[in-house]
Amino acid sequence: MEADRRVGVAVDFSASSKNALKWVVDNVIRKGDHLILVTIQPEGHYEEGEMQLWEVTGSPFIPLSEFSDPVVMKKYGVKPDPETLDIVSTAASQKEFEVLMKIFWGDPREKLCEAIDNIPLSCIIVGNRGLGKLKRAIMGSVSNYVVNNGSCPVTVVKHYD
Repeated sequence: MEADRRVGVAVDFSASSKNALKWVVDNVIRKGDHLILVTIQPEGHYEEGEMQLWEVTGSPFIPLSEFSDPVVMKKYGVKPDPETLDIVSTAASQKEFEVLMKIFWGDPREKLCEAIDNIPLSCIIVGNRGLGKLKRAIMGSVSNYVVNNGSCPVTVVKHYD
């Protein structure tokens, strides 16, 4: 991969996304990289003008210092959990890489694929909830959709309970 890599991680603050984030920090990210946490919020009817602008293009890039601030994140309708913040802030200081967050609103499958092209990402890592074949067929699999439709390398990190 190129020197100025933009490594994306799909983050919904679930156990499987935290597992994927830990895997990226341990195995992929290196000094000088940009770690982009991509989070997708459900579509909503937002009254604020900024939210209406961002619904199509996603939020601006949010630096770690800002997405660690609950007041700032309330504006975006996102509440990052302390464990995720701890993982990225500790790793960023140790490995010297930049952490940014980008928020999209809509269907996670489609928005993750759009994020790959719009950011653009060198690669994306997604967690896997470990659904069985039947549940995956009924509910759909975000990771499977991104693997089949994403325009960059996609890594799926399995989550085991």
